[in-house]
Amino acid sequence: MSYNLQVTIDKSSGFCFGVVYAIEMAEDILANEGSLYCLGDIVHNDEEVERLTNMGLKIIDHEVLKTLKNEKVLIRAHGEAPSTYMLALENNLTLIDASCPVVLKLQNRIKNSHDDEEQILIFGKHGHAEVIGLQGQTDGKAIVFQDLAELDHVELPSKFTLYSQTTKSVDKFYHIKDQLLSRGYEVKANDTICRQVSNRYQELENFVSNYNKIVFVSGKKSSNGKVLYDVCKKYNENSYFISNVEELDKNWFAAHDKVGICGATSTPMWLMEKVKSALEQY
Repeated sequence: MSYNLQVTIDKSSGFCFGVVYAIEMAEDILANEGSLYCLGDIVHNDEEVERLTNMGLKIIDHEVLKTLKNEKVLIRAHGEAPSTYMLALENNLTLIDASCPVVLKLQNRIKNSHDDEEQILIFGKHGHAEVIGLQGQTDGKAIVFQDLAELDHVELPSKFTLYSQTTKSVDKFYHIKDQLLSRGYEVKANDTICRQVSNRYQELENFVSNYNKIVFVSGKKSSNGKVLYDVCKKYNENSYFISNVEELDKNWFAAHDKVGICGATSTPMWLMEKVKSALEQY
């Protein structure tokens, strides 16, 4: 039996401008030169990484970077710590810097705060590439935390400056700020969350309520994917998280379902199109 699903892709889903910029830079160089090193996954999406790897992109980590000399290396949208730029000078590496402008602006603000000898707290994911780059602006002195409970065991000064990873939830950031103020701290809070990301929450909320089922497509490593999937689930409990077409399950659907497809800021549109085609075969 054919399900005749009506499938729609969310127009506001897909790459943010920072990711588009990095991928276009990589594609241009690969088209001309056939190979390029990239420091870390260019985007937190295995399918897109595989597509670019097939074009000649070589993903390396910081250990491999130390061994390279006289090569071209792409810095992805997440940005890098100052130590990476120092190493590039020492090893005569040409850095193709595709750091997102929103991240660069934030790095700069954190560096200025650090230079002014302010104690800095960063609301962000431990070990995330962007957060490592941000912490690097402070010589590793910034305190990084993922949730408030982590700060219960930290001796904080009475006054500090609060920043956020660019892809965190705006609501959570302001909740944290209010909680810290209520504990008597003097908090200078800087909302440095990317509006292109945070606007997606509102757009998704409006989108998912129009469908019987939602298929959310994202890489498992994407922080932003986890946050956006939670938004889908909150406003439409029939939401399913997949990373690729193989993870679709026909049992999720019923005949004539209206199905909405959406994704993270690191989910390529071609992958969502592929999911749409698979669903239309049902």
